[in-house]
Amino acid sequence: MAGRRPVPEPRVKAGIWVSMALRMGNGAGRYGAVLRKGDADSGGILVVLHGKRGMSVLSQMRTADGEAAWMRATGPDPVDQAAADAYVERQTRFDPDLWVLEFESPDLLPPFEGKIV
Repeated sequence: MAGRRPVPEPRVKAGIWVSMALRMGNGAGRYGAVLRKGDADSGGILVVLHGKRGMSVLSQMRTADGEAAWMRATGPDPVDQAAADAYVERQTRFDPDLWVLEFESPDLLPPFEGKIV
């Protein structure tokens, strides 16, 4: 039918998604850790990537079509540890249910599949 919006993909519980991401990262040599445990069912997720030229923080989001995606919350260019920490601190004060994961990532790409917008 014309004018129908796409049905958003189902959401996976945050705790299950975190376990999957850590297994994928560890299996690919992009070792990860949980820096902050959030709500196991519906918590949002931040991913801190440690690269050769700095760091990047990815924030979980939905596109206008309801598709799961990631945004480089600290901008397109790598940032230093202080800038990444400050961003994470601001977000966790705003959202107490937020998960924070950290991965070693020389190329600042996540160890899991995900659209980056």
